[in-house]
Amino acid sequence: MAILIGDRIILREYRKEDLPCIRAWVNDPEITNFLSNIFLYPHTLNDTENFLNSMLEGNTESKGFIIAHKDTEEYIGQIDLIKIDWVNRVGTMGIVIGSKENLNKGYGTEAIKLLQEFAFNRLNLHKLDLEVREFNKRAIRCYEKCGFKIEGRLRQNFYIDGKYYDTLIMGILKEEWIKGE
Repeated sequence: MAILIGDRIILREYRKEDLPCIRAWVNDPEITNFLSNIFLYPHTLNDTENFLNSMLEGNTESKGFIIAHKDTEEYIGQIDLIKIDWVNRVGTMGIVIGSKENLNKGYGTEAIKLLQEFAFNRLNLHKLDLEVREFNKRAIRCYEKCGFKIEGRLRQNFYIDGKYYDTLIMGILKEEWIKGE
């Protein structure tokens, strides 16, 4: 798989040695509360190893990258195309910054822009989309900065801490991305 090089980060392949970094956040509610319900129950070491092995072996629908520091290749997070609809040329994106000390540093924005370049120019996708919880204001600002627009809302379909929240569907078309360059 290609390595994508940015100003401060690279998007590189998954590696066995990423396991401790993934384990560091996978059961941290301060990070996982913003993600999907697959993090509702604790993830065992075996769960995490199975995920990592599926990425390493390429036997999953997801294709993606580790977000890493450019100079050290040290793990920052993950950005994946969770699903690609090759007929309609639409990729569904997911991203996580795996440590609180790496939040608010622009790594997510840079990673998304690198993935957009890859998805639109290398894979020839027509659209990227994603889901985000309405309370995840930091992520919504990041996605908007990267050109994503709110396309829809799944009303009160996510329950956490005794309250229901909406899920926003956001997307960007290749032509919008080109105009934004």
